Amino acid sequence: MNWVIALFDAGVIGVLLIFLVISAGAAIAFRNVLNSVLALSVFSIVLALLFVIYQAPDAAMAEAVVGAGLVTALFLVTISKTGATGGDG
Repeated sequence: MNWVIALFDAGVIGVLLIFLVISAGAAIAFRNVLNSVLALSVFSIVLALLFVIYQAPDAAMAEAVVGAGLVTALFLVTISKTGATGGDG
């Protein structure tokens, strides 16, 4: 029965790692700055989930608070103050 749990855990970790790569690629590929910021926020949340799975709650909490929370908020304030939209302009 333990091999079933291990296989399930490996599958969950694999899916999260794939989602991590997709969100990082999306953050790079998006031409709109707001979409890139949201993709980076998703990246930070998925990374925090991986830290929890790997039993590093202190790193998970730091990543969730700083990466997904504070940095996203600072980026959004900066975008709203500068009016940046991205693209070719």
